Amino acid sequence: MTFQEKLAQFAELAVKVGANVQKGQTLLINTTTDTVEFTRLVVKKAYEAGAARVTVNFSDGVTDRAFFDNAPEDEFEKYPRWIAEQRDELIERQGALLWIDAADPDLLTGVPVSKLSAHQKAAGKALENYRDAVMNDKIAWSIIAIPSKAWAKKVFPNLPEEEQVEALWDAIFKTVHIGEGSAVENWSEHLVKLHARADQLNAKRYTKLHYTAPGTDLTVELPEKHIWQTGSSKTPQNTEFVANMPTEEVFTLPAKYGVNGYVSNTKPLVFQGNIIDQFKLTFEDGVIVKAEAGEGHDLLQEMIRADEGSKYIGEIALVPHESPISASNILYYNTLFDENASNHIAVGAAYPTCFEGGSELSEEELEANGINVSITHEDFMVGSGEMDIDGVLPDGTIEPIFRKGNWA
Repeated sequence: MTFQEKLAQFAELAVKVGANVQKGQTLLINTTTDTVEFTRLVVKKAYEAGAARVTVNFSDGVTDRAFFDNAPEDEFEKYPRWIAEQRDELIERQGALLWIDAADPDLLTGVPVSKLSAHQKAAGKALENYRDAVMNDKIAWSIIAIPSKAWAKKVFPNLPEEEQVEALWDAIFKTVHIGEGSAVENWSEHLVKLHARADQLNAKRYTKLHYTAPGTDLTVELPEKHIWQTGSSKTPQNTEFVANMPTEEVFTLPAKYGVNGYVSNTKPLVFQGNIIDQFKLTFEDGVIVKAEAGEGHDLLQEMIRADEGSKYIGEIALVPHESPISASNILYYNTLFDENASNHIAVGAAYPTCFEGGSELSEEELEANGINVSITHEDFMVGSGEMDIDGVLPDGTIEPIFRKGNWA
C-alpha cells in the first residue's frame, strides 16, 4: 500500500468511523496549519460522504505562542464569544466535530503558569454548553493526529531530521490499523473486541478496584450504577462515532469520594503546551491532598485547582501493557496516543454516560450521585508492566483483573 493510499484510508476513517459524517450534516474541523494538505483530503471525503457544509478552523503555533507572549494580562481572562457561538450552532444543527491535532508538545514551554491557568478557566466557562454536549455524546466528535515537524522531532530526536516525519507517519498508521486490507473493516473488528471486554467488566459489577505498582497503591470505589464503555459511542440520533483514534481502552467513572491512596505517573503528561512528569498524587476520600512533580510542579498545582472538581478524578481506564501502542515502545508526548498505551486516570469531569441514566441528570443531580463535575478533564498515564489490579465483587470476593500490566 502506497503512502497516498494510506493517507486516503486515514481520511476516510476520520470521516466514516471517527466523526461518522451523515448525509446533509455539517462538519466542523479544528486543526493547525501543519495539516493543510491532509485536511483538504478530509474535507473532500466528507463531501463525498454527503456533508452539506464543511468548515475548517486553522490555528497556527507561532501566532498562538505570540498571543501568550505579548497579549495584555487581562486578555487571558477572556474568551472569544464567537468561538463558543460557532460550537453552539453546530450542536443546534446536530453537526459533527473533528479535531486534527499536530501540536508541538513544547509549544508553550516557558509561558507563565498564571497565563495558562487564566486562559484555561476562561475557556472552560465559555465552552460549558460545548463541554456538556461532548461529555454526554449529544454530538458526534472525534480526535485524530498527524505529524508535524516539531512533534516528530520530539518523538524521534535520534533520527536524521529528514526521516523524523516519515517515521511518525508510519507509527501513526499502525496505531489506527492502516496498512493491510480495509481500514474501515479493521476498525469494525477492533471495536467488537473492545465491546466484548466492556461487556465482561459490566457483568462483574465490581465495587472497588485496587491498583498496586511501584509508586502506586490506590483504591477506587465504583458507583453501583457504573457502566464500562469503549471509545465507540452513539448520539441521540443513534449515530455511532469513535471519539479517539487510536483507542485501546475500556473506561468508567469512580465514586467521587471513594478514592484513597496514592498513584504515580508512568509517562509524561503534556498539558497546556508544557510537560508535567515524575509526579505523584495522594488522595483522601476522593480529594487530592498532595501533588508533587519533578517537572512542571507549578503547572500541576494549577491543573488541580482549575475549579473544585479538578481536585477529584472522573475517569479510570484500563489498557493492557501489551497493547500495540505500548509494544511499539514509542513515547508520543501526546495523550491521544500515550493514554492508549497505558492504564490511565483523569482528573476532573466524569463522563455522565458511564452512569446509568447519567446523561439525563443535571449537574446538581450528578453531584448528588457522587459523580464529579468540572471544567477540566485531563488524562494521565499510570500503567506499566509492573501494575496489578484487583477487583472486589459485591460479595466481597477479590479477584485479579490485571497482573504484570496485562489482563489476568
